[in-house]
Amino acid sequence: VDELARRALDAFGAVHVVCNNAGVAHGGVPTWESTLQDWEWIVGVNLMGVVHGVRTFTPILLEQGEGQIVNTASMAGLISGAGNALYGVTKHAVVALSEALFNELAAQGKPGVRVSVRCPGWINTKILESSERNQPEAVRHHLPQDRTSPESEIRRKMVESMLASGLDPRRVGDLVLEAIRAERFWILTHPQWKSMIRHRVENILEERDPTPAAIG
Repeated sequence: VDELARRALDAFGAVHVVCNNAGVAHGGVPTWESTLQDWEWIVGVNLMGVVHGVRTFTPILLEQGEGQIVNTASMAGLISGAGNALYGVTKHAVVALSEALFNELAAQGKPGVRVSVRCPGWINTKILESSERNQPEAVRHHLPQDRTSPESEIRRKMVESMLASGLDPRRVGDLVLEAIRAERFWILTHPQWKSMIRHRVENILEERDPTPAAIG
């Protein structure tokens, strides 16, 4: 990432938009059965990928006095019952990191340097295929052996269907650009999911047990 920053500055003389967007998914193993290798991989990509981007590029933007960081989290970072725990943990962490960075940048007195956090729902990407392709051997060998069972196949087909019917990545890019121009922190690409965020917050305020909410 440091080398990327050097090359960007050499080529363009400045950096104006930094998108920390790397992400992988990993599921099918209960939280208590997940190995340290499982955790290290998904935290290393989903959270530390953002950390490296923030750590390298924020000083550059502050020196310039302008620029925007866009961190990709997920709706899984804002709601409960979002699925795989390892994925959700990393996405909640990206939201927390982004909120902290927002306040830290505000304290610097340089309004031209900003951060946004993108929390999308389903987007039509190849995250399943790319995650499987990039799994370390230790993680790949630890996946459940019954992935070809009828139940596993049904779950996979359901996720594939949701991804295939998800938002076009080009539309997501337009929404990110709109948010940057409007200087918005939160980028919620699926407004129909806001009721689930509200449901979780109400559970917290009322000290109720976590329960998933329906989209709508």
